[in-house]
Amino acid sequence: MTRLGIIGLSEGNGHPYSWSAICNGYDAREMEDCGFAAIPRYLEKRSWPRDRLPETVVTHVWTQDRDRAAHIAKAALIEQVVNQPEAMIGVIDGLLLARDDAENHARFAVPFLQAGIPVYVDKVPALSVAEFESLVSAQKRSGLLFSGTALHYARELTLDAASRQAIGPIRHIFGITPKSWDRYAVHVIEPAMLLLGDSGAAKSVRNWANGSARGLDVVFENGTQAHYAALGDVGAPISLRIIGEKDWRDLVFADSFSCFRSALSEFVTGIREGCSRSDLDFLRRVVGLVERGRA
Repeated sequence: MTRLGIIGLSEGNGHPYSWSAICNGYDAREMEDCGFAAIPRYLEKRSWPRDRLPETVVTHVWTQDRDRAAHIAKAALIEQVVNQPEAMIGVIDGLLLARDDAENHARFAVPFLQAGIPVYVDKVPALSVAEFESLVSAQKRSGLLFSGTALHYARELTLDAASRQAIGPIRHIFGITPKSWDRYAVHVIEPAMLLLGDSGAAKSVRNWANGSARGLDVVFENGTQAHYAALGDVGAPISLRIIGEKDWRDLVFADSFSCFRSALSEFVTGIREGCSRSDLDFLRRVVGLVERGRA
């Protein structure tokens, strides 16, 4: 059994509830009061305990609000609420840093990385390449840091072989997400980079801002163009429009549970294999684009 601890909570981010439930199962009545209306709705559509992540349990939880931590524990069947995050060191096999305020990631992650404990850092790992390198260098050994958006594993944001053949070589990708650039741009940047593959370095980068919206336009060495926009407080879906030389496709994110479960499975597999399932060079490029969009 792989034992995990979880740290939360950042504003607007219900991952401590949902990620823990994926590992432990949940109390339906308590989960209704989690404050994130979508979570109990997608959990109730699953078959329990069949859909739990096997041989994995979240055993400890900490948040800056002990009452909230206690409620997470009740809703997601977590045994122990701790008074300090570091109390988990030595009793867990891995840490879920389920906060998406990247400016605070280092202060929570570094003590665990230095202690040799694998850490899953929620999107985005850092807001600058320099901060990302500090996380990497904090590892007691290589292979402890896992990070990125769970949408990296969203099947609905991928193209099957038939669609790739139908659209031909990709020339443009338009990635749209609601909410802030710092927290949500990664949700379209990572899936777009996976679709583009080896497009070479970014040879031209232009960022823009308009009210709460922020965006980044990139031209890669092979001529492919990517356009990323975080639109602030609007109701836009997380989506990609892929335009090829022969046709186009619209991809819309829809299944939170499946991509969360896949990401957690990758992290746990890395713990058991003694390595990270994250490609640090890939993450470095992602962080670099996020940083350029903030400039």
